[in-house]
Amino acid sequence: MSNIIHLESIVKNYFLGAEIVEALRSVSLEIQKNEYVTIMGPSGSGKSTLMNIIGCLDTPTSGRYILNGQDASKLVDNQLAEIRNREIGFVFQTFNLLPRYSALENVMLPLVYAGVSKQERIVRAKVALENVGLGDRMEHKPSELSGGQRQRVSVARAMVNNPAIILADEPTGNLDSKTSVDIMALFREIHNRGNTIILVTHEENIARHAKRIIRLLDGHIESDMINDQPIV
Repeated sequence: MSNIIHLESIVKNYFLGAEIVEALRSVSLEIQKNEYVTIMGPSGSGKSTLMNIIGCLDTPTSGRYILNGQDASKLVDNQLAEIRNREIGFVFQTFNLLPRYSALENVMLPLVYAGVSKQERIVRAKVALENVGLGDRMEHKPSELSGGQRQRVSVARAMVNNPAIILADEPTGNLDSKTSVDIMALFREIHNRGNTIILVTHEENIARHAKRIIRLLDGHIESDMINDQPIV
């Protein structure tokens, strides 16, 4: 296996007036292709900041971030947007669907940004929705779908560009327990197809779906375990 993510001595500071907030303090880690990883930690631990850096939504104050062979820590905003759209599919707790758009139109959006032709956009979005079990809900708007169906649309949108990495931020946070189980089964299917999955959650039962659990505390990696065994 080879690295898809390499973080080396990542520091992220925020400035609140004269005060410096150290969100990440020299975090180093590697994630291999086709790994299934959970990032956990209490509020203020730095997990959201780490997710934003891995997802190319933010850049570190110092340190190196190599994403699929490219140094993302040196990129400017438009370059970050390009690599983000190409390499990463996002799934959010609040779904982030456009309410006036159908499920099909929502799933097509990343392909618009990628410059894909309209005909190909439709074909690929339909396949993505069929792959998450929503082939019969393509023309429905978010308000006409259940929470679980909306999250499936979000997953289809994340998958439509065939990204190397799926980054899921509290993907079951707004779902009941039964629907959460269904969504986690869907992530398992996606992982089995060869995708790298990085899941951010505070729920132990959700975290346990991943073989590897990274726990953050006060901007540091407190533990990094595979099948409950520490990574040496």
